[in-house]
Amino acid sequence: MPSPSRNALIDSVKGLACATIVAHHLAFYGPMSDSAHDLIPSVVDVLSEYGRMAVQVFLVLGGYLAAASLAPDGVLREGPAAQHIGRRFVRLIVPYAVALLVAVLAAALVRPFLEHPSVPGEPELHQLLANALLLQDIVGEEALSAGVWYVAIDFQLFACAVLLLAALRHAPARVQRWAPGMVAAGGALSLLVFNRMPDQDMWAWYFWGSYSLGMCAFWAARAPRAWAWGLGMAAVGLLALWLEFRARIAVALVAALLLMAVKRHGVAWRGADWLPRLGQMSYSVFLVHFSVCLLVNAVVNHLWPDAPWPNLLGMVLAFGLSIAAGRLLYLRVERHVPSWSVALRWQAGMVGTGMLVALASSRF
Repeated sequence: MPSPSRNALIDSVKGLACATIVAHHLAFYGPMSDSAHDLIPSVVDVLSEYGRMAVQVFLVLGGYLAAASLAPDGVLREGPAAQHIGRRFVRLIVPYAVALLVAVLAAALVRPFLEHPSVPGEPELHQLLANALLLQDIVGEEALSAGVWYVAIDFQLFACAVLLLAALRHAPARVQRWAPGMVAAGGALSLLVFNRMPDQDMWAWYFWGSYSLGMCAFWAARAPRAWAWGLGMAAVGLLALWLEFRARIAVALVAALLLMAVKRHGVAWRGADWLPRLGQMSYSVFLVHFSVCLLVNAVVNHLWPDAPWPNLLGMVLAFGLSIAAGRLLYLRVERHVPSWSVALRWQAGMVGTGMLVALASSRF
């Protein structure tokens, strides 16, 4: 069965969001953006402050695709919940572990030459294990790479969706019909309560509002009364914004309503072919771009520490190399169907590499 994510329009949106995140991290981390700031101050400031909003688009799309693959009719597909969750974990963790291994090596290479807060410190065993198991924020460990938190949250959200739908799968038919409504109710609770608690941002319930908007957008696009779904989503979203305005929630609400409308009316993508291709490999680009940006920052800062134009060109180069590295990770790792043994080997390899790096650093 083809993946529901292989839709040109959705992949194009993912590609735009991915490019925005890479540009945001280039503006937010590393000394190159500091040096280039005088040349394009408005661009750097906007990307640094607002580029992160693209994450909300990924959350909405993640919910949409979860509903499409797990429960297109509102009822969980056949198969144990543990099987759905385990398959998701393995697919996420293999390219993730490869990218973290690269991040550990990249940080070790630049650490002696680049003194900057964006450079991760020497890894420790408990930190490596926490990152390998997607628990770093929950147990208070530093992430080994930028954006690692999102992978952990994506897995939590998917697991929550599976467990909620699984709990209702064997209920009477009249109860099963309420599954989308329960997803929406959980989303309302998140938007109105949990998402207003910043100290809860390591848990799925903080982000469930945006994710559930995506799930509801999928079901709404297929429902006989899509307008009722749309009004309900808009009402909850506007109430949440009235209680406490959050730009990220406004972005998620607009993205979900537009996605529902576009899919409802069958709007096709007629843009450039490269954008859907970028969307297809967006996860790999997202995983590996920080390591690439770190290496380019170190080289450019060493050669031209206070020269604005070389640093601006370095940012452009880092962006292009990030896309190229992401494509390589996608072709060699992500697009292949993984197994538990492959996942465990890469996780062990990442932890072992981190310990070797720490041992080598202590000796020198």
